[in-house]
Amino acid sequence: MRYLPLALAALLSVTVTSQRAEPDWTKIDAETLQHFQALLKFDTSDPPGHELIAAEYIKSVLEAEGIPAQFFALEQQRPSVVARLKGSGRKRPLLLMAHTDVVNVDPKKWTFPPFSATRDGGYVYGRGAVDDKDSVAASLMVMVMLKRLKVPLDRDVIFLAESGEEGSTRVGIQFMVNQHYDQIDAEYCLAEGGNVTRTGGAVKFASVQTLEKIPYAVELTARGVSGHGSIPLKTNAVARLAAAVAAVATWRPEIRLNETTSSYFRRLAEISPPAEAERYRAVLDPAKAAAADEYFLEHEPRHASMLRTSVSPTILTAGYRVNIIPSEATATLDVRVLQDEKMPEFLEKIRKVVNDPSVEVAFVKRDTRPGGREARIDSEVFLTLEAQLKKHYNAPTLPTMNTGATDMAYLRSKGMQCYGIGPAIDSEDEPKGFGAHSDQERILESELYRFTKFYWEVVQTLAKSN
Repeated sequence: MRYLPLALAALLSVTVTSQRAEPDWTKIDAETLQHFQALLKFDTSDPPGHELIAAEYIKSVLEAEGIPAQFFALEQQRPSVVARLKGSGRKRPLLLMAHTDVVNVDPKKWTFPPFSATRDGGYVYGRGAVDDKDSVAASLMVMVMLKRLKVPLDRDVIFLAESGEEGSTRVGIQFMVNQHYDQIDAEYCLAEGGNVTRTGGAVKFASVQTLEKIPYAVELTARGVSGHGSIPLKTNAVARLAAAVAAVATWRPEIRLNETTSSYFRRLAEISPPAEAERYRAVLDPAKAAAADEYFLEHEPRHASMLRTSVSPTILTAGYRVNIIPSEATATLDVRVLQDEKMPEFLEKIRKVVNDPSVEVAFVKRDTRPGGREARIDSEVFLTLEAQLKKHYNAPTLPTMNTGATDMAYLRSKGMQCYGIGPAIDSEDEPKGFGAHSDQERILESELYRFTKFYWEVVQTLAKSN
């Protein structure tokens, strides 16, 4: 009996600790919205960037909670913010990364002003609503809750609110990786690049980015004799360029799957209607993949892009007067390559497709990303994400190769295991112009709150002391 008071005290202590570790979600939701709207109201369009206003806000919120935060800036007006909550060191750190800059806007095309953070019909509208100030707000709240609730940690939790993701990576992630990597070095990273897909208001599946393509730019330059437009010439540079662009546009580089895309199509088949499932499984069979690929190109172009290195003509430049045949015409190709692509050999493939020695084919400079290993889908992070997506969204999880690019590429090149996540987004929104980079970018308030709660439980699971 003399041990009973001690046992009761221990039980009470565990109960209090457990209660202390559970946030008051009604209050947290209101606070999340407050920070989210404040961040949306900052015009951090890149270019020119000026992320300083958002960085100062984030730093002030963190420091008010007793969380040390530092600026790291290559350019004074474009700092990134780094904050760290110390753990026991039993495990290597976990990095939460989100970017504070946004793409530019044409205010005339917006129903609500793009930096007004207007609430309407259950949505919040504003540039950055889903790219990427939703992640900034959720990461900020996770850090705040970990500190307030005094959650014991087995690993450091680092928050990087970075600048420059939308086209100026030299001031953001490149600066951090090249000059301050020790401040963000971690075993795992969680950042943008995935999301939960809803259709008709119902959750269908969740995508977790475990890999992304590498962006390159290739320029085609056709040269010929300049002359009067009234006299057609066989050497017309515009005509030669047009033929070269047409050849490249219809070219289909070979299909190559990796662990991520193989798992993606296999899992997608498991949750799809029979006819769709048959196509997704066909991709995994070299004898049947071509027919499925043909269908994807017409009806699901994103899936066709996931099968190969892709090439898209995007810019044409030629001529300056209607009655002058120009001596030069150029086209720029947006090339997104698989991680194992050998670029000198790929450039030769483009030359063979063009099949015109008068058309020069060469790489041109762009804000590219490095290659890196795909993140493992048997890691503790992926399994935790999978479990929490099931819990919070009742959604199956698909590992996904992003056809675009994120700043996780720089971290993967250093060997960090990186996973892209995001809130639930309606599949109908993007075609209607409500998606990322659109003129009416928006997010459901309820999905911002659900994402924050999901993110909180993921980080706790991965970092909390047992």
